[in-house]
Amino acid sequence: MKILLLGCDGQVGWELQRSLQPLGEVVALDFQSRGLSADFSRPESLAATVAAVQPGLIVNAAAHTAVDKAESEPALAQAINADAPGVLARAAAASGAWLVHYSTDYIFDGSGDQPRGEDDPTGPLSVYGRTKLDGERQIRASACQHLILRTSWVYAARGGNFAKTMLRLAGTRTELNVIDDQVGAPTGADLLADLTTLMLRTAAARPELSGTYHAVAAGQTTWHGYAKLVIETARERGVPLALPADALRAIATSAYPTPATRPLNSRLDTRKLRDAFGVHLPDWTLGVRRMLTEILPV
Repeated sequence: MKILLLGCDGQVGWELQRSLQPLGEVVALDFQSRGLSADFSRPESLAATVAAVQPGLIVNAAAHTAVDKAESEPALAQAINADAPGVLARAAAASGAWLVHYSTDYIFDGSGDQPRGEDDPTGPLSVYGRTKLDGERQIRASACQHLILRTSWVYAARGGNFAKTMLRLAGTRTELNVIDDQVGAPTGADLLADLTTLMLRTAAARPELSGTYHAVAAGQTTWHGYAKLVIETARERGVPLALPADALRAIATSAYPTPATRPLNSRLDTRKLRDAFGVHLPDWTLGVRRMLTEILPV
């Protein structure tokens, strides 16, 4: 089987280049690829790419993820997050290919304190959330066979991430304020990539599993709790830090205003995924600790 992977240089896309290899020949493209278009700012150009590759599987790991920047460039966010996935979905439907697409907890309004299920009412608070939700709608409307994986707080050892930012700041500051009223589950790009391949193997034999699934690590924390684990692990490894042990301060979201409103409740219920595919989702701390072993000095 030929697999068209789009957004191959992002955090999830990079891991998918590895995890998808046992399924077939992977044609991996990013926005800068030459020859075949993978420019999501020109959605209609993607149809020609699908026609040229003729994949049995399309995996879309591309997205406009600059949440605050999206507020000032909604047309670009719409093209990348909604219209481009719609073009891919219609091309998949026409050719009989499967489509994998990644969505977000930002499609919900972040109210309450319970994990959201796949069928719970949506209510995005930002341009990013609204365009990601529209992308989901366009995929479903195409009637293609698909897996939409909603996830949250994605990180990877490669590239920038929250943990690296905390380590950099803790290395120079004597006091650090981190938000403590947004709750979610940090989820590794490697976990998402491995889940994708496992799900595709199962769905190939059971097409009725086509649909939307919540895919996050187990457990929950706040950004403050996340930062605490990162900094404590660094101390255990002997990394020199300027930040005193008692100087990691918890603050409210309201104390750190941003152009885009963040959901306070990013909990996602993964029961549907676990039951349908028989998977075990590890606690978020295991993935973060593993990532830290890769980025912390030996």
